[in-house]
Amino acid sequence: MTRDAIFEKVRDVLVDALAVDHDEVTPTATLTGDLGAESIDFLDIVFKLEQAFGFKIAQGELFPENVSQDPEYVREGKVTAKGIATLKERMPHADFSEFEKDPQIGKVAEIFTVDAIVRFVERKLGRA
Repeated sequence: MTRDAIFEKVRDVLVDALAVDHDEVTPTATLTGDLGAESIDFLDIVFKLEQAFGFKIAQGELFPENVSQDPEYVREGKVTAKGIATLKERMPHADFSEFEKDPQIGKVAEIFTVDAIVRFVERKLGRA
C-alpha cells in the first residue's frame, strides 16, 4: 500500500469520525486544533483505523496516556526533557521538532497531526 493510499484511507477515517470535509484533512492538520477532535473522538479514530487497515491498536499505542499527570514528565506547565523523551519513545511516528522549541503542556495536542497518523499506519503495516 502506497503512502498516498494510506493517506486517503486515513482521510476517510477522519472525515467519518470527525464530520469534517475532505479538504480540511491535510497532512499538517492537527486533530484537535484544526479538525476539532475531542478526547472521546480519539477512541472512535482508533476503532475506525483498526477497521480500515485490519490491525489492532493497543491502548495508548497511537495516543499515549497519563504523561501529563506524571510530575516527572511535566513541571510548571512544561513537558520536561524526560517527558519529551518518553513521548518520543511512545510515539516514533510523531514529529516533535516544533514542540521541543516550546514544550508547554497545552501544546502537546499539536503533535497529533494527520501525517503522524499516516506514519503510524505505515509502521503498523511494516512499510516504514
